Amino acid sequence: MADSDLFSSDRCSQSPSAGRSGKAKPRPAGWSRREFLTTGVVTAGAVLPLYSTLAVNAAPKKIRIGVVGGGFGTDFQWHEHPDCIVEAVSDLRPERRDRLMQVYKCAKSYNSLEELVLDRNIDAVAVFTEGPNHVKHVAEVMKHGKHAISAVPASLGGGVEEAERLLDAVKTSGLTYMMAETSYYQQPTISVRKFHQQGKFGEIYYSEAEYQHAGLEALYFENGKRTWRHGLAPMHYPTHCTAFLTGVTGERLTEVTCHGWGDDDPICKDNVYKNPFWNESAMFKTDRGHGFRCNVWWKGAHRGTERAQWIGNRMSFYCDHPNGLPPVIVRSAEGRKEKDDAGFVRDLPEMEKYEQPQWWKTDMLPEPLRHNSGHHGSHTFLTHEFIDALTHDRRPTVDVYEALAYTVPGIIAHESALRGGELLKIPQFTRPA
Repeated sequence: MADSDLFSSDRCSQSPSAGRSGKAKPRPAGWSRREFLTTGVVTAGAVLPLYSTLAVNAAPKKIRIGVVGGGFGTDFQWHEHPDCIVEAVSDLRPERRDRLMQVYKCAKSYNSLEELVLDRNIDAVAVFTEGPNHVKHVAEVMKHGKHAISAVPASLGGGVEEAERLLDAVKTSGLTYMMAETSYYQQPTISVRKFHQQGKFGEIYYSEAEYQHAGLEALYFENGKRTWRHGLAPMHYPTHCTAFLTGVTGERLTEVTCHGWGDDDPICKDNVYKNPFWNESAMFKTDRGHGFRCNVWWKGAHRGTERAQWIGNRMSFYCDHPNGLPPVIVRSAEGRKEKDDAGFVRDLPEMEKYEQPQWWKTDMLPEPLRHNSGHHGSHTFLTHEFIDALTHDRRPTVDVYEALAYTVPGIIAHESALRGGELLKIPQFTRPA
């Protein structure tokens, strides 16, 4: 049976708590509603997928959302989700407000986030403002009693203390926060998460991720002025890499050594972040004793990529490589042998090309969202996950604790690079039991 066939049991269009009629099934004795909705349900010896990976046909309510930020903020599908209404939009620039109104077919706009959060009709706000303002703006949103989703990273520029302020805002308000990390819902990541849940890797004892993106200097200036991206430290933008591991296995990164590279470019000599590096490469240790290598590079002779590879004792998975290799699965050898060039006999692992399923075509999503979207098909999944979490009063996949587990390791990694690669411990933010 092909690996893609193994996933057919995931393709049900309602939550594990509902049948085809939409009526709720009885939950196991002693389980709370939240536990039942967010835990894999065992049926006939098989573990059904997490509730948060499945589309839901009917929600008990609709979410009225405000969208702030007319750049990246226009790349989502709030207006297409059957359980969401775009109530209002906002941007400081009139032309971006107009763009938001056009994309989301919304007639109501505000001049600023501070005005938008006063709208009592709004339940939640999508915060796609400048990176250094994410924590400040999420806190403002929650102060006015509204849930929030923000672009990545969860915090930027304020160190661990700023990350703690985000957590305090969420805990104090009791509201829902989600970070829109695209790597969590890239099509290969969904496949790998399914493989992991099925135990196919055995133990993933090592993994690698890399985000190579030359050419970002085009975003460092606008109309002759520096933008917030000017001189940004690579490891302050780590989530596209860290999500590939933590978002699959749940591991936490506990310590790191990191090295950076820069040159004599004026951007490395003078920026508000006091960052001298174009590229940073880190080696992390996880709470399970595994190794995780992470590269975030802005410059150099590389072709650009956002990918990962997960190495297990029974199976490994390699995302497609920008130098031409397609997605590949390597399985541990079963009786096949070969001789190396020195004459030593060794096991011969089997390698096969992996045909990547397009999960956005399946009923993991509501039908209006079953189309391709940005960042390897992830945007429609992020749209659905936030709205579905709110309508069903459950924790989103990338909640505040998960967001900090992706973000804070990069803060510490950059500090290690500034200290010449010193091994540093990473603070942990543990979700209450």
